[in-house]
Amino acid sequence: MTSASPEAPSGAGHPSVLDARPQVPGEQVSRVGMTRAALELVQALQRVHGPLMFHQSGGCCDGSSPMCFPDGDFRTGDADILLGTFDLPDGTELPFWMSREQFEYWKHTHLTLDVVDGRGSGFSVEAPEGKRFLIRSRLMDPR
Repeated sequence: MTSASPEAPSGAGHPSVLDARPQVPGEQVSRVGMTRAALELVQALQRVHGPLMFHQSGGCCDGSSPMCFPDGDFRTGDADILLGTFDLPDGTELPFWMSREQFEYWKHTHLTLDVVDGRGSGFSVEAPEGKRFLIRSRLMDPR
């Protein structure tokens, strides 16, 4: 498990407690982290739905929302890029995908997966919980 210190910088002052393993070819630094609230919701959802995956939507109907699906329910392909894989405390993996086209716009950005009260997309598994995942972003340190 790759974890960040509580003081680690992340989006909008919301610290990451877990960083994903880098998956973009040639990269050594994580592009995706998650807050404690996001980790707790992911763990609760996994108890109901089994292994999960995320795909950062491209901005059509849901703006640009992280969509959570049972692993394999959303088909990825050549038009998608695996940004990172979270090693969760229970030993499971949680992949985080984005479309290659959107990645071109966001390639200089670190994403922090967070959760807030409110109803998200009807297609994302957290929707019935009265919570929604969202992304907090910051520029990546070029070092």
